[in-house]
Amino acid sequence: MAEHTHVLFVEDDDVIREATQLALERDGFVVTAMPDGIAGLEAFRADRPDIALLDVMVPGMDGVSLCRRIREESTVPVIMLSARADSIDVVLGLEAGADDYVTKPFDGAVLVARIRAVLRRFGHASGSGAAAPAGQEQRGTDGGVLTFGDLEIDTEGMEVRRGGRPVALTPTEMRLLLEFSAAPGTVLSRDKLLERVWDYGWGGDTRVVDVHVQRLRTKVGQDRIETVRGFGYKLRA
Repeated sequence: MAEHTHVLFVEDDDVIREATQLALERDGFVVTAMPDGIAGLEAFRADRPDIALLDVMVPGMDGVSLCRRIREESTVPVIMLSARADSIDVVLGLEAGADDYVTKPFDGAVLVARIRAVLRRFGHASGSGAAAPAGQEQRGTDGGVLTFGDLEIDTEGMEVRRGGRPVALTPTEMRLLLEFSAAPGTVLSRDKLLERVWDYGWGGDTRVVDVHVQRLRTKVGQDRIETVRGFGYKLRA
């Protein structure tokens, strides 16, 4: 997967930037490394990378603002890098549209694993040939279109409409919605969603799930996805 995969890496610490770039290149990634957010945005627009790694605290334009600018132009996967797991910057980055985050200091092998996990699910959720989750029931009468009230999910064309109008979802949001629509009315725990959507084979930070569910609600309807306190979330059928 890494061969010819282009990574944009924005990090102001020279040592971390150079060491991480070398580690990623050893794993076969093509890396463009930039020391600040403004240069990172310019590189993104010029090179159109396959994935972006953005440190939260970079000069010129911070990582959260850069993520937000990237999201205005693209659904390319974004991983935020934060020095503190409990930092509000993590949540801000996810709310800005990041798909995942990694806490510094990080092991190079862990970072590569997270990059590959993100790229795997983006490949699954993009393109007309993408498959719906295993066991998904087809509701409605129009082929692969699932209907829940005013919400329509085309599982073959990977398109969503609400009240007949297109809804723009990131690939991660689409994966999340597909998981809910595969079992409407069934409560899915945060850990199960981390495993299925984020491809975590280990425990992860459930804030990733919570923020993405909230982002998804703003697009498909606040009442469409219900919180079951102490257990998880479910899609209202």
